[in-house]
Amino acid sequence: MPNEALIVVDMQNDFCEGGALAVPGANAIVPLVNRLIGRYDHVVLTQDWHPAGHASFASSWKDAEPYSTVQFPYGAQTLWPEHCVQGTVGAAFHPGLDTTKAQMIVRKGFHTGIDSYSAFRENDRMTRTGLDGYLKARGFTRLVFCGLAFDYCVSWSAIDARQAGFNVGVVLDATASIDLDGSRKRKLTELRQAGINLTETP
Repeated sequence: MPNEALIVVDMQNDFCEGGALAVPGANAIVPLVNRLIGRYDHVVLTQDWHPAGHASFASSWKDAEPYSTVQFPYGAQTLWPEHCVQGTVGAAFHPGLDTTKAQMIVRKGFHTGIDSYSAFRENDRMTRTGLDGYLKARGFTRLVFCGLAFDYCVSWSAIDARQAGFNVGVVLDATASIDLDGSRKRKLTELRQAGINLTETP
């Protein structure tokens, strides 16, 4: 479909088994993601790209534990283990990921004081990545999402895409979840309520 693009979210070493913020089952979805990439003419990759000492790292806060929550100017923010630091092996794409067909790579999370789950808007909900403008300028109307992690960067991206006016689908078996305090179930409900099509790999 000329008006359809696949958005592959954060398939990076630090989110895969053995990484600093490993998502259970991440390695297992690499072949499924590659199969999807092979079926699409238009592919966009996203990449978490944090500077060292990013404010969302627990190590940036005195006595803070990973996965605890603090208040940022824009609201509650989960503190994470250090991950996807710019230029590190952890920030690189999984070596098994087929990146050849990627027409664009969107880096997010590079503002020191703002975390970024969505590929469209950072967590302050004001700072934009420009991805929606790129996709609309190219005439895409339908977006399909896969990658990591379903309950954070994939679902936030999908919901923002829907709010930007795109027809949106998520291929569930080509995602994996952190599932922090029931986050997967909550996001499934939110996506359905937003009118997002949830499918499995064909």
